[in-house]
Amino acid sequence: MESVVKSFKEQFSADERLKESRNIISKYPDRVPVIIEKYSNADLPDIEKNKYLVPRDMTVGHFIHMLSNRLHLDSSKSLFVFVKNTLPQTGSCMDSLYNTKKEGDGFLYMTYSTEKTFG
Repeated sequence: MESVVKSFKEQFSADERLKESRNIISKYPDRVPVIIEKYSNADLPDIEKNKYLVPRDMTVGHFIHMLSNRLHLDSSKSLFVFVKNTLPQTGSCMDSLYNTKKEGDGFLYMTYSTEKTFG
C-alpha cells in the first residue's frame, strides 16, 4: 500500500502557518520561508524536508540547482519549479518572487517536477 504524504497545508492550520512564517521572518529578516513539494505525478524522489529558509538575494536558478543536488538527480534530468502553476524566471531573486507570489499565510509555495532533457 502506498503511503500518502500530507501537504504542508494539510498538516497545519492557516493560523499555525501564519504564526510560524511571522516567527521565521522576525528571526531571519534576510530570508524568505519557502515550502517546496513534489508535483503529484512527477517521476522524482521525495525531498527529505520541504521547508526552507532561502536567502532573499538568492536567484531562483541557484535555488533550483540546490534542490537538484539535494535530490541527487541524474544529469539527464532537468528540475523545474513552479509557483502557482507558472515557471518563475531563473534570474529573478527569491525576494521579488516571495513579495509577488507569497500566500496569505506568509509562505511561498513551490512545486517541483522534471522532464528528461534531450540528448
